[in-house]
Amino acid sequence: MEPIVWFGWFRVDILLEYKSLFIEGAWMTLRMTVLCVLLGASWGLCLALARLANARHAPWSWMARFFLRWPSTVYVSFFRGTPLFVQILLIHFAVMPLFIHPATGLIVTGDLARTLKQEHGALISGIVALTLNSAAYISEVFRAGIQSIARGQVDAGRSLGFTHAQVMRYVVLPQAFRRMLPPLGNNAIALLKDTSLVSAIGLAELAYAARTVAGAYARYWEPYLAISVVYWFMTLALTTLLRRLEYRLARSDRG
Repeated sequence: MEPIVWFGWFRVDILLEYKSLFIEGAWMTLRMTVLCVLLGASWGLCLALARLANARHAPWSWMARFFLRWPSTVYVSFFRGTPLFVQILLIHFAVMPLFIHPATGLIVTGDLARTLKQEHGALISGIVALTLNSAAYISEVFRAGIQSIARGQVDAGRSLGFTHAQVMRYVVLPQAFRRMLPPLGNNAIALLKDTSLVSAIGLAELAYAARTVAGAYARYWEPYLAISVVYWFMTLALTTLLRRLEYRLARSDRG
């Protein structure tokens, strides 16, 4: 292919030659983001409820403290206090081989473990690392949102005969979600950009595609500027979607 040059220096032909790699990388980035947001939100809600667990009478009071509040607090502190890049490496090279290994895996062994490790190892490790990390941050959003609801509404729900779980589901969480949506959106945007770190363990997403092209041509402006624009448009689209959701929720409150 003849070089296609824009502005006297930007070689478009490099991007066109590897366009399928960039498209596959963008698709992988989107899939990982959606999956990790859903899993992270689910696990983050569990962590938030664990950190808020309380009981008035023994032995339930100390059981809630030792088996729910303290472990969840340590978990959140660890994943918020250590770099995500280090967590990805730790999970991929140390944690996952404990569970998925052809000979000594605690969960999966044999040929299935070998296949998973060779064909999907980086994807599994990336999803696990991003989910565990995002859940720690999301749990703080849920915890703050739940605590922002007046205690009187909880007591009113209990006086109507609702269980604690029903009060959370029908009274607290619907109201808290409206307040939590902006910070949850920020976490989703951060997670979208953090997927680029998974390229360090060989996952073929956008950053991996750019690094491959840069290595092939020893040119860096084209591939890295291209994925920067793609990330930018993705975050703009996600921001627009979140704003529309906030607007609809605000209209439902007024209406």
